[in-house]
Amino acid sequence: MDYETLIVEKERGRARITLNRPEKLNALSRRLQEELRKALWDADQDTRVHSVILRGAGRSFCAGYDLTPDRRRPGETDARDDYPEVYRTGQSFDDDTWRMEEAQRDRMTIFDMHKPVIGQIHGYCVAGGTDLVFLCDIVVAAEDARIGFPPVRAMGGPPAHMWTYHVGPQWAKYMLLTGEFISGREAERIGLVWKAVSPESLTETVEELADRLAMIHPDFLSGNKRAVNLALELQGARTMQRLAAELDARMHASPAMEDWRRRNRDEGLKAALAWRDGRFASAEQRRGWQQEHWAEGPRAPARG
Repeated sequence: MDYETLIVEKERGRARITLNRPEKLNALSRRLQEELRKALWDADQDTRVHSVILRGAGRSFCAGYDLTPDRRRPGETDARDDYPEVYRTGQSFDDDTWRMEEAQRDRMTIFDMHKPVIGQIHGYCVAGGTDLVFLCDIVVAAEDARIGFPPVRAMGGPPAHMWTYHVGPQWAKYMLLTGEFISGREAERIGLVWKAVSPESLTETVEELADRLAMIHPDFLSGNKRAVNLALELQGARTMQRLAAELDARMHASPAMEDWRRRNRDEGLKAALAWRDGRFASAEQRRGWQQEHWAEGPRAPARG
């Protein structure tokens, strides 16, 4: 099977699926998400495969969702192009939720497929990258990896929510109320990843784990993965994914989100990201922002 945005290799009882948009730090386009779903189900059906390794090409695992328009290749057709007025392109709450649930069905393949998926994090794992990797069954990170969900500062929340199930409410709230990054080393300490290793040892550690899984019959791997995931479902994990998409859509209606859209449209993505994250960069910049926005006292409006 040919893929435009992935590299898929199968050998020695494992399928390596590599996100392959390194020029965009593997930002998640709709095409990539659709191809990833197909590659995962193909690996799950392949009797030679015991486990899947999910990783990224280039400098980072994944920089999040691709916020640029998803343009089709020249000459490519789609049934939707013929009747655009009947497909969901609006900004209503229901349209927004529907589109996020469409992407969620692709992501949930990692959770639903029978065979275990090992997440391999290096470089940045941001926003949509966390939506993917924390659905994996075991996650290994480089110690210097940078993990976070900065869109919570002005754009919404994660449409996939496994945070609380991995680290409990205190750390989940810290990550999602501040948008701060933590290192792979810190992620191991709080239980967000199974293990953090030196960047030089990352691939070796993941491959050694896949070696172990390759010695176990897939029926046992499947049964034990599904036992744990069913326990998570009994704790509400699947329902929480649907709620997370709806809560994100609710936050998209915030005036702060409209501010983001305006800046992104008028000034460009780079400037909009600088506006979103710049004031968090240092204590001095945070103080400057507070002095500017709270000069009139606690009732002064704060945007963003």
